[in-house]
Amino acid sequence: MKRRRLLTRRDVAVVAVMLGIPLLLEAFLIWGPALASVGLSFTKWTGVGGVQLQSCDSLPSVPGIPQPGCLYGVRNYEQAFTTYPDFWPAVRHNIIWLLVFVCFATPLGMLFAVVIDRGIRGSRIYQSILFLPVMLSLALIGIIWELIYSPNFGLVNSLLHRTGDDNLIDWLGDPSLNLWALLVEASWRQAGYVMILYLAGLKAVDPALREAALMDGASAWQTFWRVVFPAMRPINIVVMVVTVIESLRAFDLVYITSGGNPLKGLELLSVAVTQNIVGETQRIGFGSTLGVILLVISLVPITLFLYQAFRREEARS
Repeated sequence: MKRRRLLTRRDVAVVAVMLGIPLLLEAFLIWGPALASVGLSFTKWTGVGGVQLQSCDSLPSVPGIPQPGCLYGVRNYEQAFTTYPDFWPAVRHNIIWLLVFVCFATPLGMLFAVVIDRGIRGSRIYQSILFLPVMLSLALIGIIWELIYSPNFGLVNSLLHRTGDDNLIDWLGDPSLNLWALLVEASWRQAGYVMILYLAGLKAVDPALREAALMDGASAWQTFWRVVFPAMRPINIVVMVVTVIESLRAFDLVYITSGGNPLKGLELLSVAVTQNIVGETQRIGFGSTLGVILLVISLVPITLFLYQAFRREEARS
């Protein structure tokens, strides 16, 4: 009978260090700020002075002297939903961003992965070219596309012969066009990201499944949708979670395009959070409220999708 090896004190110490340090870093860098944002969302604070644990109504307002932070209750949330002018446009634009990613960028990335997985000639070159935008920072992508969309000498207007002063198209300054122009930029990067994820999923599919489907007379289309795609359920979950997160945390492209200033047509929740926390107003309490709302919005679809996915997995097993 094989004896079970007991862990020594040294082993326990090594495991504790290897697990404890990442957990402490995650708690300090992620969960700590998240919980602090939740607490600050119930306050009225400009970042000057401390936060006093008393109602803002009980503090005297002295002209010329900044009022210290105080408890504001749920009034920040009421203002966000009722009087803040950029909130509902930002929610609508984030939903549009998500729909474009789900309906366009993700299927395009899947198509790239399927074509490259078939081993076409030069597939490694195509894979590198399509993955190149993922390796670039979003700030650099914003600068590149800002040159492409330039009204006077940009590539798009040059191809459309719209470089004259009387027929220029301001792709990034026109509120009816700038969101869609940025979605092209974001989809260009997102498609390459999704392609890599699906390529990993396709490599993990058992080749015997495809061979069995082909022997049964299934076409390539039927083989993919009836056999290969269901076998990639774990990758599908990862792709959907990544898509939701990427669409809700969109910030860099908008910030580079607008130069840090709010532009009509480019209202997003992440941009509103930044403008209120580090902008001229520095309403840290209200900015934290918007951050909490963004967190809740992102958690709801991810939680529901994961619950349904794991529930189906348990039902099958």
